[in-house]
Amino acid sequence: MERISSFSVNHLALLPGLYVSRRDYSGNCAVTTFDLRFTAPNRQPVLDMPAVHTIEHLGATYLRNSAQGEKVVYFGPMGCRTGFYLLMFGELSPADVYGLVCGMCRFICSFRGPLPGATPQECGNYSEQNLKMAKYYTRRYLRALTAHKRFDYPL
Repeated sequence: MERISSFSVNHLALLPGLYVSRRDYSGNCAVTTFDLRFTAPNRQPVLDMPAVHTIEHLGATYLRNSAQGEKVVYFGPMGCRTGFYLLMFGELSPADVYGLVCGMCRFICSFRGPLPGATPQECGNYSEQNLKMAKYYTRRYLRALTAHKRFDYPL
């Protein structure tokens, strides 16, 4: 089998940032996958699952309700728990979604009230949430993102 492209990224050199992970095409339709890398893989602790779940709920809610909501295909966690994937229609660059991602982070950091989609009717694991830790991880990511604007994978 061929090695998939995400396994070709040097995770030992990867830092928190916003990267294009891949682009897929079907006819004239392009889907861009963004890597929202919250932690430095294999060097910082992974995100805890309740916080990941909360970020997923709040992030998806914000993104789908944003001005670019119709372009959002998917937002969800990476299996390694070092960040999230954002899939959007279009041949986009990190600069195209930088403001959207920063807005999502600010939304999560300032969120108060009941979590969207966190009832037994709406979610298969509704009680595993941690807003306090979700805010901590998101605040840390937003600081790294705005300070360094890392948009290209290291070689």
